[in-house]
This record gives sequence, C-alpha cells and structure tokens, in this order.
Amino acid sequence: MADLPLDQVRTLLAVVDEGTFDAAAAALHVTPSAVSQRVKALEQRTGRVLLLRTKPVRPTESGEVLVRLARQVARLERDAHAELGLSGGGEPTRVSVAVNADSLATWFLGALTRLPSRTGFCFELRREDEAHTAALLREGTVMAAVTSSPDAVPGCSVRHLGRMRYLPVAHPEFAAAHLTEPLREALPEAPVVVFDRRDDFQDGFVRRFTRGGAEASARRHHVPTSEGFVEAVASGLGWGMVPEAQAEPLLRAGRLLVFAPDHAVDAPLYWQQWKLDSPALAAVTDAVTEAAAAALRR
Repeated sequence: MADLPLDQVRTLLAVVDEGTFDAAAAALHVTPSAVSQRVKALEQRTGRVLLLRTKPVRPTESGEVLVRLARQVARLERDAHAELGLSGGGEPTRVSVAVNADSLATWFLGALTRLPSRTGFCFELRREDEAHTAALLREGTVMAAVTSSPDAVPGCSVRHLGRMRYLPVAHPEFAAAHLTEPLREALPEAPVVVFDRRDDFQDGFVRRFTRGGAEASARRHHVPTSEGFVEAVASGLGWGMVPEAQAEPLLRAGRLLVFAPDHAVDAPLYWQQWKLDSPALAAVTDAVTEAAAAALRR
C-alpha cells in the first residue's frame, strides 16, 4: 500500500460519495484545496485520470478501481475494530447488496432472516436488474450482488445460486381474446407487460418462440415493481413472464393460465462478492446460498 497512500484513496472516495470537492472537504474536515491536492497527487501517482469533473463528480474506469479498493479497506477496518472490541457505541455492521426485483420479491429477504438477530447487521439493498447488478460491484457501490453473469467482476468471486423459472402467463379472458391459435402469429400482436424500458425479457421470449421472426408488441405497459408486474398480468392488462413462485398461487386461483406450457424459461442467478476475509460478508453469503438452494431450481 506504500504506492497508494490511504489518505489519498479515502479522499477520492469522499469526493465520489459527496459529489463535489467542497462537500468532500466538509465531510473530511479539511479545506477544498487539500482535497484537490490529494486527488491530483493520486492521479499523478497512478498516471491516470481518476475523476470526471462533472456535477456530480463521477469516477473514470480507473477511478472505479480505487473507489472499490477504498470501500474494501473500510470494510476490513470495521471488521477489525469489531473483532478487537473497538467498534464504539455498538455501531451496526452495514452490508450493501444489489439484488434484482424478482429475487427481492420471492426468496432473497428470507435469506436475510436466516441471520441471527444478534449479528446487528444493517442491510442496504439496491434494486437493479440482474443483468446490471454487476456494474454496481464494478463501481464499488455494493460489496455483493445477485447477478445473471457467471463472469466475475475483477476483485470478486462468483458462485452459482440456481435457476429462477419464469412462466409465460396471462389472465384466462385475456388469453381467450388475444392469444389465439396460431400462437406464433398472435403473440407478437398481444399487449404485453414489461418491467421498464430496459426490460427485454418478454422480447427475448417472443424472439425464441417465433424463431427470430418478431418481438413483443409495441402495445406495452411499464410496471416497475415485481409485485405490481404480476398484478398487472393477473388483472388482464397484458401477458408477461412471471416467476414460478409468484405465479403458482394465481394459477391455483384461476387468475392466470400458462399459455405456452412447454416454453418456460430458466434464468440462471449467481452470487458475486468482494474477495475479502470479512466475517460479515461470509455470514451473508452463507445465508444467501442456503436460501437459494431451497428456493431456486438446480
């Protein structure tokens, strides 16, 4: 660490977290000039531009590497203080995790309840699409993530959690009106429910179902919560791909039907975490993998 002075690395993190040099100076109880000098010294030492001087300030790709380092060092320091009994005032251990909405709505919270209450953990959960949670790890914003990528982010380890099964479903009356045979022709024209503008899961299903011939209809409803998405489909606004765990009770109640029974989609999920010897992170990882083993398909 001699080549990367920790005061400079911590200052870089403060600038990123606070958004401006002035705000970072206030948080660190130093002058804005001192903050600027530390960041410039770190950039000279690394030979790279580390910050984009925008409002708010944003790290460059090289800056993200050092921001992640700073957060990891802070995590190790907190763990060491706790083990030495120097935490002071019973400060809670904060664990930041990125998780996709469907996992959050089905099995993930159950994983956190597996941790004994005496641990004193406080969780900061960031909801993000599973295809994008790895970006938060790369930025150092979170220390672990449920992701769809088996490729480890630099400085992270990865393990397979299981597969979340999605069923193509619709309200029975909606299916009778819009999903008639031949289904390959009707499906691309039927109104559809999507999570948000980045959600292409339904489009991908239609492409596979029609063998590349089409995408989901432009008549689409954007419903950006997992529970709201399911309710929109069950209310007949459109068809959608719903996690099996959420669909099952609605299938039994007759509010949903699977209109393409042989075309369920299994989405693999992975757990990525910082490579740190952190008791807090290890405990959360154990709880998450145990809950995933019980809830997801292998």
